[in-house]
Amino acid sequence: MSEAVAIGSPVTIRREPGKFWIVPPAALLALLFFYPLALIARQAFLDDSGVANAAEIFRVLHSRFFLNALVNTVTISIAATAGCLIVGLVLALILAFVPFPGSGFIARLIDTFIALPTFLVTLAFTFLYGSAGMLNTGLMEAFSLPLPPVDFLYSTWGVVLAEVTVYTPFILRPLLAAFSLVDRGQIEAASVLGARPFRIVRQVILPAAIPALIAGGSLCLLLTVNEFGIVLFIGAKGVITLPLLIYGKAIQESAYQVACIIAVVNIALSLGLFGLYRFAAGRLGA
Repeated sequence: MSEAVAIGSPVTIRREPGKFWIVPPAALLALLFFYPLALIARQAFLDDSGVANAAEIFRVLHSRFFLNALVNTVTISIAATAGCLIVGLVLALILAFVPFPGSGFIARLIDTFIALPTFLVTLAFTFLYGSAGMLNTGLMEAFSLPLPPVDFLYSTWGVVLAEVTVYTPFILRPLLAAFSLVDRGQIEAASVLGARPFRIVRQVILPAAIPALIAGGSLCLLLTVNEFGIVLFIGAKGVITLPLLIYGKAIQESAYQVACIIAVVNIALSLGLFGLYRFAAGRLGA
């Protein structure tokens, strides 16, 4: 009887719905991302005849223009990231723990910098601190100076200041989220026991902020390494970074193989920093 029931019952075939839907996005990703990346890698490592060109790679990687651009990129990125961490931490502490009317509006206003194109910040800096900007014009008229006294904008520090202004919100957002989870009772208890504000920040607040600082800092480092618009728009004399060098070699000099070699280095650096960011974001729980 049980065998008859088993024979008579229909066999249910379980199908996995939508398992072929991976094909369209994978094909689109391969067409728009991996194929151009493969062309860049081929142009970088092979010559026109398809033979590996190690001599050209060695020459480019040991050239003065590449090493200078690499040093400028790393220096500007580290300085800008450090500035973002300092400014973002101070702003986050004030907005989160110093009650004042309009703190939420100020936080949202700072967030708007994320939506603005980077050239707007550099344009504003030019109007304020440029050779013919408001600051220099006012100082020259007030003190009868023949030349503009403030000229930091067209230097490495001008690029760093612009990048700090643009990318500080990427530090501020995760810090405010981390500070919202801090137990206010611990702060009040430490204050009652006589702890000074600096000690409360160092021993109670900062331990909760370290994951957010790492995640936001690694993201800022990734973004500043690949920043192109700020450096190009400011036009700082002698400040050539890897993205700007790639643009110059490919567009201005038509040295496509040199540009592709530098691009591969820039991509490898970016992927390493992105891995650092994902690891830090995972530790943060993002």
